[in-house]
Amino acid sequence: MPFLELNHAKGQCRIQIGRGLVDQPQAWQRQLDSATLVVTDHTVAGFYLERLQQSLAAWSPATISLPPGEETKTLANWQAVLEKLAAIGAQRDATVLALGGGVIGDLAGFAAASYMRGIRVVQVPTTLLAQVDASIGGKTGVNLPAGKNLVGAFHQPHAVMIDVTTLTTLSERDYIAGLAEVVKYGAIRDAGFFDWLSSHAAGLLDREPQLLEEMVQRAVAHKIEVVESDELEAGQRALLNFGHTFAHAIETATDYQHYRHGEAVAIGMHLAARFSARLGLLDAAQAERLTQLLVAFGLPVSRPAQVTPETMVRHMRLDKKNRAGRIRLILLSSIGQASITDTIDEFTLLEFLNE
Repeated sequence: MPFLELNHAKGQCRIQIGRGLVDQPQAWQRQLDSATLVVTDHTVAGFYLERLQQSLAAWSPATISLPPGEETKTLANWQAVLEKLAAIGAQRDATVLALGGGVIGDLAGFAAASYMRGIRVVQVPTTLLAQVDASIGGKTGVNLPAGKNLVGAFHQPHAVMIDVTTLTTLSERDYIAGLAEVVKYGAIRDAGFFDWLSSHAAGLLDREPQLLEEMVQRAVAHKIEVVESDELEAGQRALLNFGHTFAHAIETATDYQHYRHGEAVAIGMHLAARFSARLGLLDAAQAERLTQLLVAFGLPVSRPAQVTPETMVRHMRLDKKNRAGRIRLILLSSIGQASITDTIDEFTLLEFLNE
């Protein structure tokens, strides 16, 4: 069964990719050796919790199930996970298993980073977005009313167990939302992968198993390369936030209620590409290619009418990537080539968003 390794400052993270991992007890033997807490949400629990518990029967794992959705990423739920760890008597050799999407991965990972100053976390991502992005690289955190992921820590997982068959139980909306993060890798660093996605769009929408496995492996390999070159997001790792400065502003302005994260990212990538073209950095035809692929996957690209340009810019000012009070954007020079800039003045940005 294929696996990849991510090397980081404190060691290695083994990333296993395959079909049916949730139901294979032998796949978990090297991941656990003491008290285990499975953190999940109510939706994922209905599909996979009992099956995973059977595979983990030798460790008699404790569980905590939380409501699904971005609104779960709060300090109160972070505390609830910590208190559950304390209640089961977890020591520093304990392991947290994050079974779910990016929300559960972020929350459980942050709890693992915080409990006794850091215990092991194994990410078990069940959404496409989490499999290709959120579960890999060690970024954990929760939201504040003022913005997304404003509280958190870097805490590399001990392992990431990616069972691509879990993608078959995702709702169509959630699966399609995850495709935005896959498109991102092609847009910022691999024109060949972008072309592959374009030519296999129909099969990917049908979730053909072999295509799913290849897509996830290729996307994960990109994430590994970027994280290894810049683990703490001091420089080039920020490229992975292509579209995200716009997206986080949209999510915050709509109280995380209207859009899936990937949907907001799709809108953000469309805006970032168009803005790149407006600034003369990107050929307009290439910006249109990106938009066409997003639309082919059924992703939204229009800025929400209820979020005014002024509101967007106000939220963009609080983005974590900003430096010295300047909004930091990821812009394209071509499909497969991106760069980071903080030289754009707000007037130019507002003028663009008002078009």
